Amino acid sequence: MRRVLVLGGTAWLGREVARAAAADGAEVVCLARGTSGDVPDGARLVRADRTRPGAYDDLDGEWDAVVELAYQPALVGPALEALADRAAHWTLVSSISVYARHDAPGADESAELVEPTDLTDYAHAKVAAERATAERLDGRLHVVRPGLIAGPGDPSDRFGYWPARLLRGGRVLVPALAGQVVQVVDVADLAAWVVRAGRTGTTGTVDAVGHSHGLADVLAVVGEAAGFTGELVPADDAWLLDHDVRYWAGPRSLPLWLPEDHIGHSRRSNAAYLAAGGRVRPLGDTVERVVRDESARGPGRERRSGLTADEEAQLLRQLSGDA
Repeated sequence: MRRVLVLGGTAWLGREVARAAAADGAEVVCLARGTSGDVPDGARLVRADRTRPGAYDDLDGEWDAVVELAYQPALVGPALEALADRAAHWTLVSSISVYARHDAPGADESAELVEPTDLTDYAHAKVAAERATAERLDGRLHVVRPGLIAGPGDPSDRFGYWPARLLRGGRVLVPALAGQVVQVVDVADLAAWVVRAGRTGTTGTVDAVGHSHGLADVLAVVGEAAGFTGELVPADDAWLLDHDVRYWAGPRSLPLWLPEDHIGHSRRSNAAYLAAGGRVRPLGDTVERVVRDESARGPGRERRSGLTADEEAQLLRQLSGDA
């Protein structure tokens, strides 16, 4: 039986990878502290704090595939030291944030990367992780650079903010929709592809991104699934920035909105992903699953990304006053 080790496996993508690997018939072990949740059925949890000495001591034998989701140097380096010589295949989950520019639609894996001079910065640390891993895993390494990942349980709230917000109804503040694009890969599709790559020995670097859709089209699909009957109220980039509304993700943001100089971020080529067997399911499928998940978890819950109800109400009043 194939042995798959997931460094993580109790939350979001890592848990989906563990679930997919178990469904694929592998013996699945997840190394994690276990504070983010439990492992899926069919996987075994080895509890360990990867920042402490001896974290890998309970992992015996050889591994057909290792999946690493971390990027912090204090985690990446020791894992390579402990496991690289015992792994037939290694997948490092990186990010399209590693690219130096995000203003060129259609860019692919050959685009220039940021130079990792500040390892406290997410993109810089991801590049450093890629380089450190490549040094140890020559010929056995699969670097996966996902874009926006969506699906049930998303902890970032980037995509889920919109289904939840439209479920609540009323007047909804949105960015000016012309030119805004969303490029999403479903978490279940990404996880299944990562597992398949480990089983088949796929190597190289791939941007794991879906198809690009206009944000207006995405919101229309979301609105239909959520039964939205309210009003979308657009504001242009300059107005939003002047009123301290942030883009893409995080507190006081309009998730998925990107200023014009970042528009290539959601228009990357997915040719390599598709050629490597990556699946892109219909957008409506992902949306329906997220709507059900947001309904169950509560559309009004506190979030890591988006506007609070009070922030949005105040901004809508200000927008009406400025009109």
